[in-house]
Amino acid sequence: MRFIISGGGTGGHLYPAIAVAEELIQRGLTGKKAKEDILFVGTEHGIEKNIVPREGYPIEYLHVTGFVGKSFLQKLRSLFQFALSFKSAFRILNRFRPKAVIGSGGYASLTVVICASLKGIPTIALEQNSVPGLSNRILSRFVDALCVTYEDSMSFFPAEKTFHTGNPIRTRILKTDIEEALKTFPVDRTKKTILVFGGSSGAISINSAIIDALPYMLDLKLYIQFIHQTGEKDFDRIKEHYKKAGFNALVYKFVHTIGEAYTVSDLLICRAGATTLSEITAAGKAAILIPYPYAAANHQEKNALRLEAINAAKVIKEKNLSGEVLASTIRKILIDSEEYKNMEKASYSLGKPEATEKVVNIITSLVNRTKAQ
Repeated sequence: MRFIISGGGTGGHLYPAIAVAEELIQRGLTGKKAKEDILFVGTEHGIEKNIVPREGYPIEYLHVTGFVGKSFLQKLRSLFQFALSFKSAFRILNRFRPKAVIGSGGYASLTVVICASLKGIPTIALEQNSVPGLSNRILSRFVDALCVTYEDSMSFFPAEKTFHTGNPIRTRILKTDIEEALKTFPVDRTKKTILVFGGSSGAISINSAIIDALPYMLDLKLYIQFIHQTGEKDFDRIKEHYKKAGFNALVYKFVHTIGEAYTVSDLLICRAGATTLSEITAAGKAAILIPYPYAAANHQEKNALRLEAINAAKVIKEKNLSGEVLASTIRKILIDSEEYKNMEKASYSLGKPEATEKVVNIITSLVNRTKAQ
C-alpha cells in the first residue's frame, strides 16, 4: 500500500509524521518498497525540505504560504496560492494513488487532505496542540478521523470522529541504546549532561540565558556539561562562550539524532511545543521549560504548566528569564537528587509511548473499511 503524509513547516508537525511513517513500515503495510511507498508533501520553506530527504523518504512541494499573523497583502497572496495548489494536489494524488492521506498539521497539510477527501480516499489529521490551529479546524469538516494529543482538544472537533491517541513518537526516542548514543555524543558519564535546544531554528533568548548563566555556575564546572543546539545564526557565538568559560560542551547548529541526545542527557532546557513535550515525557526526562511567548493561543505556556503542576518540569516564563534565574533553577534540580528523581518519574507518568501505534491502528481501520465498501 502507498500513503501520503502532508504537512510540516516546523519540527512539531514533521516529527510526528515521521513517527507514523516508521510505524507503517514496521508493520509491513507499505510493501517491499518501504520508504518509497510513503510520499511526503510539504513546502520548500519548511523544515521538511532538509529533514525528509535525510530520513530517506521522497518529498514533493506545494507553493503555499501561511495565512495566520500575516499582513493583508500577504493573506491575499496566501489565498491565491492556496487556490492554485489544488491542481498540483490532485495531480500528486492521481499519480501516486495512496490508500490513505495523513495530514500532520500546518498550512501545508490543507490542500492535499481536502483533495483526498473529495476523491473518497481515507483521510486523517493529527492535532498536536491543546488549542487547534486554523488548518485542522478547517480539515475537521473533511477528514474521516482526527487524532489529538490532549483530551482538551476533543471539544473543538466532531466527537464521532475524534480520538485521544496522544502524539506519535519516533521509534528512536523510545529505543536508543546508551552505548550507541554515546558513540554519537561522547559525553563524560561521570558528569551531569544538560541538553539545550530551542526548536529547529534555535532560540536566541535561550542561547543568551545559558551563556549568562555560566558565570553563576563556575563551581559546577567539574560536575556538569552541555549538549547545545544553537541554530544556524548563533553557533559561533555560543561555542566561543563555552570555550571561554571553560565548560565542556558539544555544540551543534542542529541535532539530527535527538533520540540519542535525550538518552545521554540528564536535564533538558527547551521550549514547550507539544511534540517536544510528548518526546521528553515518553523518555521520562526532567526539564526546565521556557515557553515561546508568541505561540498561538499561548499554547506553549499551557503545555508547560501541565507538566509543572505534577512536578515533571520547572517553568521559567521568558519575561522572567535571566542567567541568574536559570542557573539557580539548574542548581536546585541537579543538587537535590530526590527532587530530580521525582521529576523524572512524574515526566514518565505523562508519556504516551503507544500513541503512534494507536494512530496507525486508526489508519488501517479506515483503509479496511474503504476496502469493505
